[in-house]
Amino acid sequence: MRAFASALFIGALLAASAASAQNGPVQSTQRVAEASSPDYSAVYCSSFVSDEKMPDDSYLISGEESNSKVVFSRGDVVFINKGSNQGVHVGDRYTVSRAETDFVKVQWFKWQDKLLKAMGTLYRDKGQLRVTEVHPNISTAEVSFSCDYMQRGDIIRPFQDRPSPPYKDASKFEHFAPVSGKSVGMLVAGQDFSQEYGKNSLVYVNLGTNQGVSVGNYLRIFRYQGSHAETAGYLDNYQDRIYGFGATPVRYQWNDLPREVLGEGIVINVSRNAATIFVTYSRIEMFAGDYVEIE
Repeated sequence: MRAFASALFIGALLAASAASAQNGPVQSTQRVAEASSPDYSAVYCSSFVSDEKMPDDSYLISGEESNSKVVFSRGDVVFINKGSNQGVHVGDRYTVSRAETDFVKVQWFKWQDKLLKAMGTLYRDKGQLRVTEVHPNISTAEVSFSCDYMQRGDIIRPFQDRPSPPYKDASKFEHFAPVSGKSVGMLVAGQDFSQEYGKNSLVYVNLGTNQGVSVGNYLRIFRYQGSHAETAGYLDNYQDRIYGFGATPVRYQWNDLPREVLGEGIVINVSRNAATIFVTYSRIEMFAGDYVEIE
């Protein structure tokens, strides 16, 4: 009897499977909600550039299993150099960051090194800690959120909320937007000192509060074609001199031609002379050295 019941059950499953195959996959009628602002990881892993040195007297000492672990990530237990004598309490939250420099000493565009130096130091977000146990001068904490690995000596600071500014309607992107007349800067470097960007990239620009930038501002990204500081890969005058595809009687310079509007990004972090933008729209690939202006 049991074998007969099992056979009936298997038969029903096969029939249901065949019916599903004939009718095709089930289509959901629910519309997937679109994001209205940068997500938690984009905001809290955005990192920042600042010309003000971050205090480094509070830091990560080590963690459990330190005889075999050289780095720590989400779920790991770590130790910090502050305790009850320094005002630490169970449940306190801290952000973890590290000052970073680019070890590849090659400039992507002409002024990149000078601009980075003027902007300040890049502090890379590593994650967050939550204190679980407090001793007089040392505390135990759990890595509650991680952007990247943490290591001994990483700087810790009391956690501060970061706003997630709302997106504007991407369909309203102005491909031929006129010059805004507001402050102009450049895409100087990206996260991990990357040089090429697209939608959802994090990029650091040399505009900050001193130039009128605040969190939530939109920056328009554009390029001048034919300039000698061109950032996209190209060969000068290759269209006519190499391939013979036509030339004009008059030589036009970069400032004689309309600019190319490439995309836009929203400011999610800002200091005095630098800002972190999250690219929300990209028409084509963008590079370090392309220009930005406040919309």
